[in-house]
Amino acid sequence: MSELAILGGPKTRTQPYPKWPVWDQRDIDAVTAVIRSGQWGGYPYPGPNTAALAKQFADLQGGGYAVVMANGTVTMEVALRAAGVGWGDEVIVPAFTFQATASAPMAAGAIPVLVDVDPENYCLDPRAAEKAITARTRAIMPVHLGSNMADMDAIMDLAERYDLIVVEDCAHAHGAKWRGKGAGTIGHFGSFSMQSSKILTTGEGGILLCRTPELAAKAASIIDCGRPHAPGGGGEIDSDEYMMGGNYRLSEIASALALVGLERFPAQQKEREAMAAYMDESLSEIPGVRVLRRDERLTTRSFYQYIFAIQPEIFGLEHDVVCAAMEAEGILCETGYPAMHHYDLFQPQKSRLAVPNAFPEYFRFEEMSLPEAERACEHEAVWLDEAIFRDGPQGVDDVIDALRKVQRHAEELGHAAAEWKSAHK
Repeated sequence: MSELAILGGPKTRTQPYPKWPVWDQRDIDAVTAVIRSGQWGGYPYPGPNTAALAKQFADLQGGGYAVVMANGTVTMEVALRAAGVGWGDEVIVPAFTFQATASAPMAAGAIPVLVDVDPENYCLDPRAAEKAITARTRAIMPVHLGSNMADMDAIMDLAERYDLIVVEDCAHAHGAKWRGKGAGTIGHFGSFSMQSSKILTTGEGGILLCRTPELAAKAASIIDCGRPHAPGGGGEIDSDEYMMGGNYRLSEIASALALVGLERFPAQQKEREAMAAYMDESLSEIPGVRVLRRDERLTTRSFYQYIFAIQPEIFGLEHDVVCAAMEAEGILCETGYPAMHHYDLFQPQKSRLAVPNAFPEYFRFEEMSLPEAERACEHEAVWLDEAIFRDGPQGVDDVIDALRKVQRHAEELGHAAAEWKSAHK
């Protein structure tokens, strides 16, 4: 019998990794207090828990004016709308990210322009971004991916030289810092997700950090059906400055859960960061594994999932086979997002928004060449779940043991994979 679990052998790890989300009596008490208060929803905006969450989250990130809203997709749409980005404007986005980063500009009426990523960290490549800038370009949306941040020095230089709005997609980067500045506080906006699996979660939810109180007031108005809001995050005010908005508010119940999550967050972040450093060191000893470059300007590391690269020609297997084998060994891992122009969730040509019909040349995906994103998504990237990094050194050691085991049996697994693919053509 094979030693590999995927071929019938014993698993490397039989104990489950720590569950997420973490909860205890504090969460129950917080939700119970909201239920007893009778103020469950998001109106009037902001409610007491939502206002407290906005302040505490801005404090966590070290700046900005926070606007709490329904999810981490609408945060990006609202940021662009608050900045005046809309019909026919171009917004530069990386090709390696969740579909929301590309769909948010379309929801605002703008055109997402896909650019390649830096192979060293899988984040947006500033050089590729500069080549994509045209007279229509109004904004750039760097994504802080995995356990890295995009090169914010280079991106802010582009923004200054070309007069661009910067919306940082920080869905993976709660608590991360670049040169000591919090993710989301460097650009004009920072978008954070609180979806179920994110490292600060309310089940569903999002927070938008805004550079100025005026931008925050516009964002708050847009998510509160267009009602005027005071600069700095106040509630409804007697003003004629209405926006075109909708109901994108977050409930008081969800905000209460986030406040409890914030109490746990610092300790969880420190634990993940320490174990990520241990993972870097451990992975670097395995032939055919490339640890993504940790930029020295990334002064505090925080992540939703940790990403490393398989070098198939050295390791002996493609990343999809490695991930399947690792999952069978009891390790929480996956291949991650497809490249955006190959992504089933991104279908702009099927949208009835005006942009794809007016500018079809932007969506001829079969003609696009984004080699670094394609290489990462189709051959290299391995994503490890954050729970691994809340299990102490043993959580990391089990990953390394499983990966070495898979590599030892690469030839056997390669033959099995080839036979399976041939049988399922």
